[in-house]
Amino acid sequence: MKALKMGLWSIWLSGLLLICLSIYATQKLPAFNNNQKLFKNRKFKHTSPKIAIFTAPGPFTGSVGSRQSLAIRSWLGLSKQITVVLFSQNPSVAAFARNFGSRLLVEPNIDFTFLGTPFFHSMVARAQAFTSDISVLIDPETILLPDFISTLNYAYKVDHDWLLVASSRNVSNFPFYLSDNGKNWQRQEGKRVRTREFQELLDQSPHWNLCDGRMLMAWNNGEPPLHTGVLPPFLYGKGIYDPWIISEALSYEFRFVFDASWTISSLSLVDPKHRSDLSGRGSLGSDGVERSWEYVGNSHLGSLYGSSFFHGINYSTLVKLLNCDREYIFVNITAKAVSTVLDKRLSSWKEKTSHFWTLKKTMACIDVARSLNSRLNCSLTDQLESSAPLDFPFSLESLLSVIADKNKTIVLAVAGYSYRDMLMSWVCRLRRLRVTNFVVCALDHETYQFSIFQGLPVFSDPSTPSNISFDDCHFGTKCFQRVTKVKSRMVLQILKLGYNVLLSDVDVYWFKSPLPLLYSFGPSVLAAQSDEYNVTGAINLPRRLNSGFYFARCDASTIAALEKVVKHAATSGLSEQPSFYDTLCGEGGSNRVGDNRCMEPETNLTIHFLDRNLFPNGAYLGMWEKKNVKRACEKKGCLVLHNNWISGRLKKLERQVLSGLWEYDISTRMCMHSWHRTKLAIFT
Repeated sequence: MKALKMGLWSIWLSGLLLICLSIYATQKLPAFNNNQKLFKNRKFKHTSPKIAIFTAPGPFTGSVGSRQSLAIRSWLGLSKQITVVLFSQNPSVAAFARNFGSRLLVEPNIDFTFLGTPFFHSMVARAQAFTSDISVLIDPETILLPDFISTLNYAYKVDHDWLLVASSRNVSNFPFYLSDNGKNWQRQEGKRVRTREFQELLDQSPHWNLCDGRMLMAWNNGEPPLHTGVLPPFLYGKGIYDPWIISEALSYEFRFVFDASWTISSLSLVDPKHRSDLSGRGSLGSDGVERSWEYVGNSHLGSLYGSSFFHGINYSTLVKLLNCDREYIFVNITAKAVSTVLDKRLSSWKEKTSHFWTLKKTMACIDVARSLNSRLNCSLTDQLESSAPLDFPFSLESLLSVIADKNKTIVLAVAGYSYRDMLMSWVCRLRRLRVTNFVVCALDHETYQFSIFQGLPVFSDPSTPSNISFDDCHFGTKCFQRVTKVKSRMVLQILKLGYNVLLSDVDVYWFKSPLPLLYSFGPSVLAAQSDEYNVTGAINLPRRLNSGFYFARCDASTIAALEKVVKHAATSGLSEQPSFYDTLCGEGGSNRVGDNRCMEPETNLTIHFLDRNLFPNGAYLGMWEKKNVKRACEKKGCLVLHNNWISGRLKKLERQVLSGLWEYDISTRMCMHSWHRTKLAIFT
């Protein structure tokens, strides 16, 4: 009997020793220690975090509008602490938002392409400028369930800045509906849906979306950035940017990055008619324009910017957030390291023994997650390596048909790579004025590709001179003389295609759109800026016609006169500007009429020199030397102000930036908005 008791005591002590060793070993695992650090200094917050959800919906029409409406209502119904911000300039989006009060906002003031695609980097910047505790970016057709809130509440307590990502599951047949108050899910007959029914629906769609650009991304609004360096101008909904952000965040360790796909139940509503092509690659957009080049552009940007091209980071390597036996745990599945984060230390052997048995349940939960994790094999490197050449699918004719306004008018700018930043400031200003009927003629391949990446309607002229100087192509140089002749040729070509043309150099700052005034000039009138700097006297003196800003109508007289200008310039050793005046107003001004007009006798075209108070050149009244250029011009009633009569590219840039008439942030590659918080970069 004594021997039996000794044996039982030996077994009990051995078991106790094994329990202690198991607990000790578990707590010494790397992931456990790391995650304890995430919580050890945290301050428990008893209030729920304020959550801002950002998305960029399409028009609220048809089946797409119905899916978007259901998804957005599902977000708003989760908590009163949620505010939703819709990035859009479409009237149907604003009309939809008016039904939901102050918790659903529309933000049109971010960057969009000329086809209306929002820029992801501009969306992120706007989200970071928004006042909230947590920011969320999500696809507009993704439904969220209540565990979204509990997951974010848990993440909010982490004493470290973090970036959360979560994949959704595709559902083509979603049989449930939201109640009128948006808080309860119902069947069609009105019966309330149970949690078990949602779980069954999730079980029917076991695969997550990874590479189709529908990931949910959330972060706490702390000081550390999401990434280092510049966020490329990715197009939203066109792939690459999700893994790019994750890769950069992991590489530079500014934030704790984890995957919450197991704890956030989200469903992507997809059209069963397009299940074979969820990403949209190679398909037509809602406007009938082929859009595969947008995905190719994002792929090129992903390989050009950041470090992600050199890191084969896979989703399966991310730390996972699981909910096992009603307890959240962080798990590094690939390293086979398990960690549970406890709110307080276990203080008794009884608690530790209980924890040991809980650990067995947890391991079973983790084994299930580990088996599913093997399916997460989406790699950013694979997407970048398969990138096709960037091919913009627009001819000049097709481009003009897309962007022309109701009067069939085009605003034309011609620019080379050395003036790319001034081009973008000009574009940003026109966008702010809601002038969208502009097109860019690129003088070189670099400007052409840059313009595509910036979402501009661009075309190239194969007859453009090569070897355009970067810093020595301003007024008076040989380079300038060759390049300016492209402008009149392009204007003539567009006129012959049946469009009116307002030619504007990119160094012309627009205070207001001049188009309403220019339309008031009748047919057979070419309205041009005067380069005369004297305050008094005639403004149509010899060679005072500025060919950097003029409006030409599509009529027989104008086309015939422009043909004469182009022919004259082709044989001239000067720029096109003298050819304009000598051809239209006659050498020495022989065709002048009064103080502000000329009449070309062969074509009966009237040349009207525009009022300099409304269209001042760079030397008139010393406007650029005023202490407050903007206020002085607005007081004068300026519609535009030309930044000419100054020599050198850098001097021109400096003058415009220092005057405050600058609309583009070079450091972030986006237009400046009222919410913009970054500082201007220094020109080099």
